[in-house]
Amino acid sequence: MSDMDEVVATSEEPPTLPNRAVPFSDAFKAFIAQGWAPYPSALPEALPATASTAARREALGAQFPGERLVIGAGGLKVRSNDTDYRFRPHSAFAHLTGLGTDREPDAVLVLEPTDPQAGDQTGDRTGPSHDATLYFKPRAPRDSSEFYADARYGEMWVGRRPSLDEMGALTTLRTAPVEELVEHLRKDADTIRVRANRADLPEDVQQVLAEVAPVEAAPTEDAAGTAVAGADRDAELLTALSELRLVKDAFEADQMREACALTADGFEAVVADLPHAVAEGRGERWVEGVFGLHARHLGNAVGYDTIAASGDHACTLHWIRNDGDLRRGDLLLLDAGVELDSLYTADVTRTLPVSGTFSEPQRRVYEAVLAAQEAGIAAAQPGATFAEVHRAAIRVVAEHLDAWGLLPVPLEEALAEEGGQHRRWMPHGTSHHLGIDVHDCSQARRENYREGVLAPGMVITVEPGLYFKSDDELVPDELRGIGVRIEDDILITADGNENLSASLPRTADDVEAWMLDVWERQAAALALSHEQSVGQHDEDAAG
Repeated sequence: MSDMDEVVATSEEPPTLPNRAVPFSDAFKAFIAQGWAPYPSALPEALPATASTAARREALGAQFPGERLVIGAGGLKVRSNDTDYRFRPHSAFAHLTGLGTDREPDAVLVLEPTDPQAGDQTGDRTGPSHDATLYFKPRAPRDSSEFYADARYGEMWVGRRPSLDEMGALTTLRTAPVEELVEHLRKDADTIRVRANRADLPEDVQQVLAEVAPVEAAPTEDAAGTAVAGADRDAELLTALSELRLVKDAFEADQMREACALTADGFEAVVADLPHAVAEGRGERWVEGVFGLHARHLGNAVGYDTIAASGDHACTLHWIRNDGDLRRGDLLLLDAGVELDSLYTADVTRTLPVSGTFSEPQRRVYEAVLAAQEAGIAAAQPGATFAEVHRAAIRVVAEHLDAWGLLPVPLEEALAEEGGQHRRWMPHGTSHHLGIDVHDCSQARRENYREGVLAPGMVITVEPGLYFKSDDELVPDELRGIGVRIEDDILITADGNENLSASLPRTADDVEAWMLDVWERQAAALALSHEQSVGQHDEDAAG
């Protein structure tokens, strides 16, 4: 990596330079601005998501008539000293603008009310409730020090940034330099109500909002109609931004299908490389690396840190250290998802026998989890409650635990609210919403999430598991160290559901047959490659 101390990341060079920094001479400054080809004049095509973003913004704005809504993308975060983490925008910002991948640090979307008095009125409205402007940092001219000396934003360091016109074409939004935002926010500050995701705004924007629009409580009414203090307005905005994503539109559903299809490709690549993962040591890292390679190549990245848990590690629900060996005879619990450039992600888990064949105890646990998952998927119907999916799956889990003699109380007592003993071996929920975030819509109200009703367009996971830790003395020796989870991504439809990740096998027999097929196809491909290499060598020798 280039030494970032070699540059001065400001337009004015400070009197005291960082260690190893080299000041820029006037001759260099004159020379660096010369001899560049003009930027392309053609504007880019609009991002695919923009077919839906205007409707999303209007749906949000309609909830807050007459109010200024300020949604920041977030900024770059320091990873270590002078290096930043790869940027990922705030999910709500991506949802409302269509920008994905690493776009656009320090950008801010402002929804300006078309009628500032609408918040005090009732009745039907015509026309858009808000006008949208995207404030961001466009590229600097090549005669600016930012071009060559700014390690965070300079073109020489991080690549060519879009112009105002290019960003406008990409997003179909009005655009403006982010430096103009502070002045805009001061406009009408004494008469307009503001809501914002303040923690994800640039520091100077946060400061001006603290002056002109401090966080205030939104008045609500109790059952008797008496005004009472309510949640702060910003929190209400964040809730609305989450709930806006509960039901996916057609574009989003297609993105989820694609993310699941690419994730299946990554899982197959992992299976193909399992013999190497076993042989090389620290096989969990090998698995993580193989899946990560495919996620970066086929999409934007992994949607979350990959869980590649072998043996007893599979009994740790969020095992992301991934530093263990893979051994024949163990199970590999692989929980991973490809995130697309649009930031929609899959979230799939398969539990695989490293040798290609389940032992009898492993198969017993696996089939119990599969039965629980099938019950959960069957319950995931439009009109059902979110909680019913969990209840259906966890009952099957508890029934198996009871049949195996592991529950210390009768089945119904364990399933009662005052019981819960089965949770020793499945402590997590069965489902969560899925979309741009792996745990999507997390700030939605409980009555619309945990206690909500499933509707067509919602995407949830169904992922029961059983985890018998190696030091659990309440289970038979043959079950200790076995952890199994099976997870699929389920789109609720008008007449049932669609398993978006169904291309990956789920039954124990199908998993074994699939792994064998992958290895046989890989062996045939290697044999053909070897044959072709030998043939080419013979031709070269003869020639």
